[in-house]
Amino acid sequence: MLAKQPEVGPAALVLTATVARRYYFDGESKSDIAEQLGLSRFKVARLLEQARATGLVRIELDYRGELDLDLSVRLAQGYGLRHCVVVDSPEDDDALLRTNLGRAGARLLTEIVHADDVLGLAWARSLMAMRTSLTRLASCPVVQLTGALSRPDVDESSIELVRDVARTANGPAYYFYAPMILPDAATVRALRTQPEVARAISQFGEVTKAVVGIGAWHAGQSTVADAVTDLERQEMYDLGVRAELCGIQLDADGNCVTTALTERLIGIDSEALRAMPEVIAIAYGRAKAQAVRAALRGGFVTSLITHKAMASELLDLA
Repeated sequence: MLAKQPEVGPAALVLTATVARRYYFDGESKSDIAEQLGLSRFKVARLLEQARATGLVRIELDYRGELDLDLSVRLAQGYGLRHCVVVDSPEDDDALLRTNLGRAGARLLTEIVHADDVLGLAWARSLMAMRTSLTRLASCPVVQLTGALSRPDVDESSIELVRDVARTANGPAYYFYAPMILPDAATVRALRTQPEVARAISQFGEVTKAVVGIGAWHAGQSTVADAVTDLERQEMYDLGVRAELCGIQLDADGNCVTTALTERLIGIDSEALRAMPEVIAIAYGRAKAQAVRAALRGGFVTSLITHKAMASELLDLA
């Protein structure tokens, strides 16, 4: 609601409007306005402040496009994000939402990835949608961050994702054929010595920008949670697991939780992910807001691509 205007005479009101118009519309400096109107610079600043406080001047972000700029700015400020893109998209169709978020992710990568970067990619359906929209990328290496997970509704894996993005970038691809979840720690140790797996893992410390998904620890809200049995998922929930990214399990405050799954994973670990200069998460589904907040609070994510409902919920949780 606008503040009620003080009772001022017409001369004072016209003076305030004159100063505001010359400053905001004509682009004149406060010093020039003060000199030409015979005022002090302090007086000009006070009139401009009064014009905004009373609603005589209103400043709005007015961008008619796919992004909600106001939410993007507020969410970035609320969580200290380096980059924040909030998409204005219909939210009742997950496939359409993934497409729109993927397009936003592709545009962001095209803008911020440079030839001296190393790009790391985890598997997520939103990242597969990003790959589809990515038509141009600076020439840089692309590294697979996690093993492959299969889903009945998705035919492609992290291997295709990395190879296709590397082809677009015209850079080397570091990928490996291995599942993300293995039956025991001994098998993980053995696979990590395989040349192609070791080659990709050796690049984790070189990654400067990574793109990941975030899942909530519930059936249907995380590919990793869906890959374990109902009993295992409940046991891990009882240990405090509420979120995961790249298979790294987090509690509600973003602290890592060690479970029986931890040593059965092929992929980046929590220390290596947190050490990366920039980690961009593509997150959707309002029900995952608590999980996204956990990843942000844990310091794993520096930039976020999401949609209006998620952004609003995250601001409420901040």
